Amino acid sequence: MRKPVLGLVGAGLALLPGLASAQALMCRVPGKVERPRPDLPGAKEPRRIMPIGSYTLALTWSPGFCRAHGDEPENRFQCRQGARFGFTLHGLWPDGETRSWPQYCADTRILPPAQIKSMLCATPSAQLIQHEWAKHGTCTSMSPAAYFGTARRLYDAVRYPDMERLSRGELTVGGFKARFAEANRGIPASAIRVTVTREGWLDELWLCLDKGLRYEACRPGTGGAADGGALKIWRGGRR
Repeated sequence: MRKPVLGLVGAGLALLPGLASAQALMCRVPGKVERPRPDLPGAKEPRRIMPIGSYTLALTWSPGFCRAHGDEPENRFQCRQGARFGFTLHGLWPDGETRSWPQYCADTRILPPAQIKSMLCATPSAQLIQHEWAKHGTCTSMSPAAYFGTARRLYDAVRYPDMERLSRGELTVGGFKARFAEANRGIPASAIRVTVTREGWLDELWLCLDKGLRYEACRPGTGGAADGGALKIWRGGRR
């Protein structure tokens, strides 16, 4: 598999003044992190080895996630009272050259605690960090440190529109893409896919990148809500 061109990470992201990096607004990494369970391929998630055709940077809107999943034990760190996360890093996913994608490309051990700690303010779940490496990272040519470092640099370079303001008005998926693209001159609206819940709440952003990790237009038929659909942004606590 080809190595991504790390020097191009974040290239072209000329940031506009006053725009927020709506990521961890408050994050204190615990002294001891929980040991994740092994994450392995299975009948529903089989091993697939194939060439990488592109990448997806997946970001989760944490207030909405905690509204739906805050009571689940493995989400305590992210969704506990007093935690303040905006967009969190779901992962950096290698995509295939068709609509399929590689996954679980090699057996892997449990990640070292230091590696997990280094990612917790971006991906606030030890189990999800283990899952992302096992399912996606093993399909790249990178070590865990290089894979997570690349994902973190991409994540840290992203800026966001005023989410509080957007949550108070009427908004479409296409309108949100436009506001997001305005905040990131290197990320065109065509490179953004938005996923929503059944009730129309913002769920995730999937940002499309080429093999050199440069943002590019998403391929047709790769998912996401229609631009004309209404979009709601949850900003409060749990239900």
